[in-house]
Amino acid sequence: MAGKLEILAPVGSIESLYPAVRMGADAVYLGAESFSARAAAVNFSFDDLKAAVCYCHNRNVKVYLTLNTVIKDNEMQDAVMLAKTAVEIGIDAIIVQDLGLATLLLQAAPEIRLHGSTQMSVHTPSGAKALYELGFKRVVLARELSKKEIEEIVKSCPIELEVFVHGALCMCVSGQCYFSAMLGSRSGNRGRCAQPCRLPFMAPEGTGYDLSLKDMSHIDYLRELAEIGVVSAKIEGRMKRPEYVALATYACRKSLDDGFVNEKTNNDLEAIFSRSGFTDGYYHGKLGREMFGIRTKENVQAAEPILAEIRQMYKEEPQTIPLDFSIEIFKDKPVLISVSDGEHTVRINGENAQKAINTPITEEKCRQQLKKTGGTPFYLHNLTCKIDDGLTIPLSQLNNIRRNAIEKLTLLRCEREIIDFNMPSFDLETEKPNEKQIKLRARFKNTEIPEEFKEAEMIFVPLFSKSDELIKLIRQGFNVGVEIPRGMFGIEAKILKQLEIVKSSGIKDILASNIGAVHLLKDSGFSIHGGFGLNITNSYALAAYKKMGLCDAEVSFELTLSEITKLRKILPIGVISYGRLPLMLVRNCPSKNASAQCKNCTRISSLTDRKKERFTTICDGISTEILNLVPLIILDKINDSINLDFHTMLIYVENYVENKETLRIFHTKNTFDKQLTRGLYFRGVK
Repeated sequence: MAGKLEILAPVGSIESLYPAVRMGADAVYLGAESFSARAAAVNFSFDDLKAAVCYCHNRNVKVYLTLNTVIKDNEMQDAVMLAKTAVEIGIDAIIVQDLGLATLLLQAAPEIRLHGSTQMSVHTPSGAKALYELGFKRVVLARELSKKEIEEIVKSCPIELEVFVHGALCMCVSGQCYFSAMLGSRSGNRGRCAQPCRLPFMAPEGTGYDLSLKDMSHIDYLRELAEIGVVSAKIEGRMKRPEYVALATYACRKSLDDGFVNEKTNNDLEAIFSRSGFTDGYYHGKLGREMFGIRTKENVQAAEPILAEIRQMYKEEPQTIPLDFSIEIFKDKPVLISVSDGEHTVRINGENAQKAINTPITEEKCRQQLKKTGGTPFYLHNLTCKIDDGLTIPLSQLNNIRRNAIEKLTLLRCEREIIDFNMPSFDLETEKPNEKQIKLRARFKNTEIPEEFKEAEMIFVPLFSKSDELIKLIRQGFNVGVEIPRGMFGIEAKILKQLEIVKSSGIKDILASNIGAVHLLKDSGFSIHGGFGLNITNSYALAAYKKMGLCDAEVSFELTLSEITKLRKILPIGVISYGRLPLMLVRNCPSKNASAQCKNCTRISSLTDRKKERFTTICDGISTEILNLVPLIILDKINDSINLDFHTMLIYVENYVENKETLRIFHTKNTFDKQLTRGLYFRGVK
């Protein structure tokens, strides 16, 4: 059964707050001055945040705080304090990415409303279930999902679902993009993405902008989303101008209330911001060239007359909240006015009424003065008057009483029942530091493994490798595990079936790089190893994933080696030590923007940037990984860290001979005869 669909508007500054609310938002989301995934937005100081919450609550609009970046150990207490402050001023929910922060907040305030950010890369039923069982009230789903896939998640779990319905469409699955970090140390997981994907990148026979998608628009499907059980329709755009926020919110309101959006509004939406128009390709499961687009001169059509017209739409405060007034004017008694919004009641006493010399006060005169509520969200609904004959009061007194009553009512409406927030313990149960040799692991994209890698503590091959090839590797003496794809779109049932097959082949170890994959393996009997896609950047996230069943984990390669060394010993940890790091995980493969699209796909292709540098792409049929153009290597630095238990080599594109050579050079401590990078292990991210 369809429920009420919330229209959730972006607010990047106080200037965007008023149009969002006045044009019909049921809720807004905004960031504070730190720990926000849109660090370049103006965002809100404490005083601004407090004022915004009061403004919205007076208009029956909810406010969600975006605290949705990954957090480092030395930042965690500040992040928790920010959440505590937000709770104390009445914030309605907090949107988080970091699992370590989430567990601390749930410990501090079990009744807190946590919403899982789209940065958590949740795109399957198991991912939604994981957050629900952890205590989250809502999850913001990945943008790449089809209607059918959203429906499957709705049916799988009671958690509230929020979906993006309009705005920019990242090429990469949110939370899995490391492009900006690797190219310029500006991490998308830290809210500082530089959007390198909007620059020229050429797939074979592509258009030259093969990492740039059109903006999405699902505004026409709001009633459909409500019908299938989605609770919140989210508009992207905290970096956008107030007029954009106003028009997108208005369009959503009209679509939901009236069932359609007129042609002029649609044209204005495209004019105010679009990239070659809009796309609904993901929603309908129709990927390909039609989804790609760029911002051109032709798209910049929003001339000042359009913007001025939009500003006029939200210039005046709409009066949407009815008030019931009661006035008593009795002889020898102070005038009494009572005002109620149905939940709160305010009573104000004035001066004593006077004997009328000429014309006595009437109900109609009272009505005329009390209905002057302009500039507020209130309007006079009902008026009850009790007036003794022959009395009068100055109209100025009526006006003052009305203003005072509304002012007091406004303050009352700002108040919310504040949940208890007790600062959590930042202590963690730790293990002894590793005193053994740091173990070698390796990950391959096929089952052609050089014999030299038998010395590795473990090798991981794709989950969907053939059973006879897995058995062959085990018989040859390899310690084999399998890796669940990071992109699990629509294939959970297939994954579960394949897990039974690999278990019967003798496999005991699984690598999981998505929270949904971790949950899917719950009680499976496998040893669960966490991959870099979990974006673990602090000791509290390690503790949370240990509780979820991980036996060890790769920490984020956006941490420096110094930061990794300072992590507390919660469970065995490792790093990526060699290989072409995956910069993006995309569902709409760049090759789909080529004329041939997926015909005769070789699964391995490339992208060429404006400097003629080539980035390898690898497709598994579900999603595509875009790899860095040069390999990472810190093999010579591994033993410098006393905190590591293992390191992992990514053997993704090298051929059989190169695989053997890589391992030989690692052992002899020679240098590699090719261009390399140290990644972010020394320079870090912003």
